[in-house]
Amino acid sequence: MLPDAPGGGGEPAPEGGSTADSGSGSPQAAPGPAHSTRPRPGPWRCRLILAGLAVALAGLAGSLAAVVVNAAPRTFSPAQQQKITSWEVGKRWRTWPAGQIFPAAIPYELTAAALDSPGGVRLAARRIGIAPQASCASAADRAASRVLARQGCEAMLRATYQDATGAFAVTIGIAVLPTPGQASDSVHALPQGISATPGVHAVRFRHTLAAGFADPARQLSQAMSAGPYLIMSTVGYADGRHKVREAADPYDKDEMLSLASGLSDWIGSRIGASPPPPRCPGGPAC
Repeated sequence: MLPDAPGGGGEPAPEGGSTADSGSGSPQAAPGPAHSTRPRPGPWRCRLILAGLAVALAGLAGSLAAVVVNAAPRTFSPAQQQKITSWEVGKRWRTWPAGQIFPAAIPYELTAAALDSPGGVRLAARRIGIAPQASCASAADRAASRVLARQGCEAMLRATYQDATGAFAVTIGIAVLPTPGQASDSVHALPQGISATPGVHAVRFRHTLAAGFADPARQLSQAMSAGPYLIMSTVGYADGRHKVREAADPYDKDEMLSLASGLSDWIGSRIGASPPPPRCPGGPAC
């Protein structure tokens, strides 16, 4: 065994200890860490959280609705469709080429009455020439030009055609009115029926087979409306023969009417036709 240390018995006290501790009875347990408790949220806080969630959901729903609206095809109201359609038809006289308004050849039907036969026959009129654009006052008789002036006529487009036989010539005039209603009113304001005047002035073209067709050669005139356009026609003998009594040759009258009506209907059905309903396949920026 090891020798005792000098100066007394026992083991040295632990470093940092105290005599009081050593002399006590059972040692006391060291206190453990304190347990923390969080307070439960009150009713007002729950309401606040729920209100925030509701606002966030409403904003999300609004954003989704805006995306759907922007992505969906745009539609036009009936009033907007009518306005767009009127604008499309009303600009054709400026935007269409002259050869599209007055093509080189136009089909027409010679009626059975004109042929004195059970059925008619389909023919084609040939264009002689297209006149420069004119004012309504200079391109129509005085009585007709007054009617057109009251309805706000903007311009007159004219071309002359010759029938399939070369015997007759017809000048087709397109009076440009602001609206279809004004074009229709112009028809009713002009003398009803078929007569030589008042109507559109004939346009003759020199060095053609219809060089003699001028105003004195006009036999019959008529007018019809097609959209915002008044389609006027005047027809007569291509050789310049002056007006003759209709009873002198009723077959000539029927041939003239077949020619003038056929060309007027063909031209009017195209320049005055309603386009397809306007559609916008993209978003608002289409």
